[in-house]
Amino acid sequence: MTILNKSYQPVLSAGSLVGDKVMNVNGDDLGKIEELMFDVDTGRIEYAVLSFGGFLGLGDKYFAIPWSAMEVNLAEKCMVLNIPKERLKNAKGFDKDNWPNMADHTWAAELRNQYGL
Repeated sequence: MTILNKSYQPVLSAGSLVGDKVMNVNGDDLGKIEELMFDVDTGRIEYAVLSFGGFLGLGDKYFAIPWSAMEVNLAEKCMVLNIPKERLKNAKGFDKDNWPNMADHTWAAELRNQYGL
């Protein structure tokens, strides 16, 4: 994860990021952050859960995005994910009522590969 538009790395609360919009570098709206998932052993954020594709919160598809794939844009108060909107539409996601096992190492490896990490 990197910070855009700042020469220092501020400390932010997790709550201040939940609900933030996510854009790509072209300015396309990719959804919003629903949750942040922490690794309890390291204390680090592993994934941002992104909702995308629905209307007024209905029919949204959820995506676990590796935190290292995200950038914080403090000036615009948003997150930046450098992928085309079409790639996200076709990416493997999940339903908000049926989350994957994010502790599964096979799932995590597939996810990192999906985002080129």
